[in-house]
Amino acid sequence: MTPSLEVRGLAYAYPDGTQALYGVDVTIGRGERVALLGPNGAGKTTLVLHLNGILHGGLGEVRVGGLAVDPKDKKSLREIRRRVGIVFQDPDDQLFMPTVREDVAFGPANLGMRGAELDGRVESALARVGMLEVAGRPPQHLSFGQRRRVAVATVLAMEPEILVLDEPSSNLDPASRRELAEILLGLDVTVLMVTHDMPYAAQLCPRSLILSGGVIAADAPTADLLTDEDLLRAHRLELPFGFDPAAARR
Repeated sequence: MTPSLEVRGLAYAYPDGTQALYGVDVTIGRGERVALLGPNGAGKTTLVLHLNGILHGGLGEVRVGGLAVDPKDKKSLREIRRRVGIVFQDPDDQLFMPTVREDVAFGPANLGMRGAELDGRVESALARVGMLEVAGRPPQHLSFGQRRRVAVATVLAMEPEILVLDEPSSNLDPASRRELAEILLGLDVTVLMVTHDMPYAAQLCPRSLILSGGVIAADAPTADLLTDEDLLRAHRLELPFGFDPAAARR
């Protein structure tokens, strides 16, 4: 089966000369849930923005479901951006319409979907995140945790192959954190979760990558990475006080 994501030799420098990626190689299979860990400045955001062609112009290759990310091919790029759904850390960066329903409908409608088909897509996406009952409400009237779930629904409405989550647990209270985890565990999509939250990575992602210094420094089962104290220390990663990854593995 064709992997959901293939990254080969990806290197990228910003216009000011800052080298962010030095040759990243990653393959993620369909349906995998993978955490992307790493210190600030490691290149995580740069890597994510290459997955749907927002950043380009460096060396190497990115393929999504076998389709090459090529900024010169507008038709394929449009399909890539449907396949790769990014949920930003701040849901207010994604929610801008008068109602929740309109926010979730925005992407499919932009692809030409209308009528009953569009309504069904919106209702299905909201139901998957447990937010169907707030469809007619303004997003700004929802709690932060509810807005994050609606942001996930805006991406699910596009029926993506890969769901990319940027720090999904940040600023969530314990109940909202648990509810989001239950939703994510129930999704039938490939998940790439960018996070500093080690317990969340252990809970949600069987596999983790450490991106450090612009390269993949480790790729292994999450439990193995989180119990390797020397590896974590070498890449400025710290477990929260009281969290025992060995116990989480059991």
